[in-house]
Amino acid sequence: MLDHIAIPVHDIAASAAFYDAVLAPLGGERKKRFGENISFGVTGHPLWLVPATDPAPARELHIAFAAADRAAVDAFYAAALEVGAEGLHSPRLWPEYHESYYGAFVRDPDGNNIEAVCHRP
Repeated sequence: MLDHIAIPVHDIAASAAFYDAVLAPLGGERKKRFGENISFGVTGHPLWLVPATDPAPARELHIAFAAADRAAVDAFYAAALEVGAEGLHSPRLWPEYHESYYGAFVRDPDGNNIEAVCHRP
């Protein structure tokens, strides 16, 4: 249903570096630049980083990225910590969601809750 989503960020360069690192293990990469805006995706350009127009902190978003397997979730989490992200929840099973839900959660540079998740056993 979604074609793309835009996240307002306060520092395009810092956020782009964060998403370069954490999306690489999931097969994601920079796809397009339009002015200051930068897109990421595996195919197409579903995630856009756009300059925030309000200096106040944005309301927290939660975005979950699909991972091909549990190793990719682990690599996502390791990459996030390596670039200085705050770890919210290390990779583990979340049986309260469903029996094979394996996810990890971190904060991006703007405080958003970013997750990688694998639904396969």
